[in-house]
Amino acid sequence: MAAHNELGKKGEDLAVQLLRKKGYQILATNYTFNKFEVDIIARKNNILAAVEVKTRSTPEFGNPQDFVKPKQIKRLVATIDHYVNENELDVDVRFDIIAIIKNKQGTKIEHLEEAFLHF
Repeated sequence: MAAHNELGKKGEDLAVQLLRKKGYQILATNYTFNKFEVDIIARKNNILAAVEVKTRSTPEFGNPQDFVKPKQIKRLVATIDHYVNENELDVDVRFDIIAIIKNKQGTKIEHLEEAFLHF
């Protein structure tokens, strides 16, 4: 596995751990629909959180959350809409980003709730 893929996988594992510590139930990881993927789908009470995980080894070129682009957001919204309908869920949906910087100096994790609104 390429180094950036390994970093991404480690980031997703850290994000799952963080969400569980915060009381979320993990419903799915790497859920795909029409060739697009939601990294984590988690639920806490009546909130369904679609979570995009962005992991970088350095903030030198920008914060991890800055790499979520409008086209990706639109696809994420469509994918989570499919998940909700497919599972016949009656929940409020929220879109979060978990931004991670992981390197030799340590790990910084930031959970950004309601990171963006519906388009």
